[in-house]
Amino acid sequence: MTDIKSKSEDRALYPSIMPYETGFLDVGDGHRLYWEVSGNRHGIPVVFLHGGPGSGTHAWQRTFFDPEKYRIILFDQRGCGQSTPHARLEYNTTAHLVSDMELLRVHLGVEQWTVFGGSWGSTLALAYADIHSHRVSALVMYGIFLARKSELHDLYYSGGIVSKIFSDVFEPYIKMLPPEKRAEPIDGYKDLFHSPDLPTRMKALDLWTRLEKRISRLVVTEDELQKAMSDPQEVLAHSLIENHYFLHHGFVNGDELLRTLGSKLVKIPVHIVQGRYDMVCPVTTAFELHRAIPTSQLSIVEDVGHSAQEPKLQRQLVDVMDELARTLEAG
Repeated sequence: MTDIKSKSEDRALYPSIMPYETGFLDVGDGHRLYWEVSGNRHGIPVVFLHGGPGSGTHAWQRTFFDPEKYRIILFDQRGCGQSTPHARLEYNTTAHLVSDMELLRVHLGVEQWTVFGGSWGSTLALAYADIHSHRVSALVMYGIFLARKSELHDLYYSGGIVSKIFSDVFEPYIKMLPPEKRAEPIDGYKDLFHSPDLPTRMKALDLWTRLEKRISRLVVTEDELQKAMSDPQEVLAHSLIENHYFLHHGFVNGDELLRTLGSKLVKIPVHIVQGRYDMVCPVTTAFELHRAIPTSQLSIVEDVGHSAQEPKLQRQLVDVMDELARTLEAG
C-alpha cells in the first residue's frame, strides 16, 4: 500500500528527555559501544539506528517516540559518537554491527524490539532483520539505502544525480582528486583521508562532508551547513567510517536483501517513509523495497529531502510511531 503525503502543517517531535540509564558494552575486538535508555521502563522496546555510517546518535533522536509508550534505546555504532576507540576501522563491518545489536538486546533483557533506522540506519535495520527477523516486532525506516553501485554512483560519481543537480557543490569535491582518481572517487578520497599532509586531509574531510550535508535538505543555508560541520571529531568519524563502508558497498548485498526479505518479513509490520526529493537516497530504492515487501506501508512525503530534521518528515515518522504503538499494544 502506498500513501502519498502532502500535508502542509508541521508536526512537532515529543519534548526532550534525558536517559535514565547509560553504559558501555564491550563487544570484542577492542570496541566498546555507548548505549542509553529513556522513556518508559516498561514500554515497547524500540532501538534507534543512526546514519552515516559513522554519524553517532544525538539527543533529539529520542524525541521521535512517545516516552509514555516506548522504551527508547539509542547506541553509537562502532567507532563513532561516544563509542571507543574513535574512528577505528578495524573490525568494523555490517556483520559486526548486527552482532553488536544482538549483544545489546541480550544485555538489556529485550525479547523483541521495534527497529527504527534512516539512511544508513535503514541498511543496518534490513541487514539485522534479514538474520534476526524473529527478534523484530516492527520495522520503521526512512531514506532507504542499500549501498548498491547505482546508489553510490548517484551520490559520489560524475554523471550521477548529485553531479547534475548540485554541480556547484560537486565540482570542488571531484576536483580535489587528481585526474587519474576521478573515475573512482570513493577510492580516491580514501587516499586523501590518509594523506601524510594534514591540510590535504582536512580539506578532503571538509569537501566529502560538505557534499552530503549540502544535499540533505531542500534548502540549506551556509550557517546551517557550518553548524552541521562544527564538530571536527564527528566529521572525522563520519567521513572515515562512511568511506570505509562504501568502498565495500556497505558490506551487504542489497539486491540479495530485496530478493529475500519479502518472505522473512511477511508477518512483521514494515513502514517505509521517504522524502520525494531525497538526493542522498533517491526514492527509487524505497519503491523497490516496498515492491519487494508487498505487506509494507510506503509513505512518500512531498516537499522534503533526506534529512530527518525536516519537520514534515519528522511529523510523518512520529505519526507512524504513534499508530504503531497502538497496534502493538492491541496485540
